[in-house]
Amino acid sequence: MTKTAMIRARVEPRVKERAEAMLDEMGLSATTAITLFYRQIIQHRALPFEVRLPNPVTRRAMKAARSGRGVVAADSMEELFAKLKDEKPASRTKRRARSAR
Repeated sequence: MTKTAMIRARVEPRVKERAEAMLDEMGLSATTAITLFYRQIIQHRALPFEVRLPNPVTRRAMKAARSGRGVVAADSMEELFAKLKDEKPASRTKRRARSAR
């Protein structure tokens, strides 16, 4: 079938650049990727991935991470695991103690 339908969408320039760079690495054009996406929508009769809103706990964690609160920085996975292992999760311990009453 001849490709004659047009799709116009506005996206952030940086998102477009990064996505098209990844598609280029895969040997795909934006047109091919969009066609694949549309075919998957047809096949699944929905979006081909799950879309959900974060729950309140996840929203709080995201907000804390964006503000830098509770973020643990490390130069390697080994260092990160060592730092996380040494931390005392006081808030969890208090929460468990309260819920046990």
